[in-house]
Amino acid sequence: METFDKSTQCCFTGHRPEKLNISEEEAKALLCSAIQVALDRGYRTFITGMAKGVDIWAGELLLDFKNVYPDIKLICALPYPSFYRGRSKAEQAAYKKILSAANLVHMSYPSYSPLSYQSRNMWMVDNSSLVITLFTGETGGTRNTIRYAESQGLEILNLLN
Repeated sequence: METFDKSTQCCFTGHRPEKLNISEEEAKALLCSAIQVALDRGYRTFITGMAKGVDIWAGELLLDFKNVYPDIKLICALPYPSFYRGRSKAEQAAYKKILSAANLVHMSYPSYSPLSYQSRNMWMVDNSSLVITLFTGETGGTRNTIRYAESQGLEILNLLN
């Protein structure tokens, strides 16, 4: 089994597109810059929770960055196996492309549970030293993840500040 160094691991968290006050293009530009900063600082393993919006956009960008930085490792952290069912064809295509390129897929629960998302988010934080986020301050899973990361002493790079 492949091993990873937490000190060079970064995870992403962020609101769904409808909660962000910026366009997808603006969000992707911010994520692209932040990923480059992380790469310049020596980060090579990136964890995406594979949710709609920030997570998927980060995954897509990382696939592009792999063309320049072939040593990038991608971890997909899923709350449960079927959580992406019911999405649009375009969203499912992006999801499958990212998942197929992953170096590791972590599954929090074998099926849906009320705790599956929180467990996935905590696992991502527990296996990272940097969190890149698009966080507006609004309540929800992103806020809970940020609070947990703060309690664990992680560096948080909020691209909306």
